[in-house]
Amino acid sequence: MSKYVNVFLAGDSTMQTYKSDDPQAGWGQFIEKYFSEDIKFFNHAIGGRSSKTFVKEDRLNNLLQLLNENDYLLLQMGHNDATPSRPERYTEPFTTYKEYLKMYIDGAKQRQAIPILITPVGRLHYKDGQFVNDFQDYCMAMKEVALEESIQLIDLMAMSLDYYSTIGYDHALELFMISVKGEDITHFTKKGADHVAKLVSKGMKELDNRLSTFVK
Repeated sequence: MSKYVNVFLAGDSTMQTYKSDDPQAGWGQFIEKYFSEDIKFFNHAIGGRSSKTFVKEDRLNNLLQLLNENDYLLLQMGHNDATPSRPERYTEPFTTYKEYLKMYIDGAKQRQAIPILITPVGRLHYKDGQFVNDFQDYCMAMKEVALEESIQLIDLMAMSLDYYSTIGYDHALELFMISVKGEDITHFTKKGADHVAKLVSKGMKELDNRLSTFVK
C-alpha cells in the first residue's frame, strides 16, 4: 500500500494547471503547497468543460480507472454548465447537473474512493457594492447532491466571495486576468489561483476528515 494519499482533481479552467510562463493559472496547480508531502495531487481539470462534457469526452471514465481504494476525488464543476447558448455543455441545475454530479460520485464510490464536492469559485462580478454569486442555482443543486449522497462539500463560492469582500474590489481585481489584459473576470492570475488554493485547503481543514489532517 502506498505511503501517499492520492487526490484527483476534476474541474474546469479555474482549477486547471497551466504552463509556468502563462500568466493565467488555476488553483489546482497550487493546492499541493498547502498540504504535507504525504499528499499527491493529480490534476485532471481542463478548460471549457462542464460536468456533462467531461463525461461525454470520456475524461471521467479515464480518471476513474486511476482511482484506488481510499483515494480522493475533488470535483468542482458549474461555470461551463451554466451556458444555455452552448447546448453541448449546458446542464439544467436541478436535473441534469445533479445527475451528472452523481455519476462522478457513484464512479468514485465503486472504486472505494472518497468523493468531495466543491461549489464553483466566485467570479469578479461586483454590483452595488457587493460581489455576486453568478451560479446560485448550481451551488444550491450541488449542496442538495451532497446531502442526498451523504458526502462532504466545500462551499468555495461562499468562501471566495467572502474573501473578495474582505480585501475589497481593488485588491480582488489583482486576482483575476482582467488585471493583466483588461478583461476576463473569470480566470485567475497566479496570485489569484494561489489564494483560492489556500481557501480550498482551509475548507478541507474544516471538513475534519482524513485528508484534512494533512493540511499545513
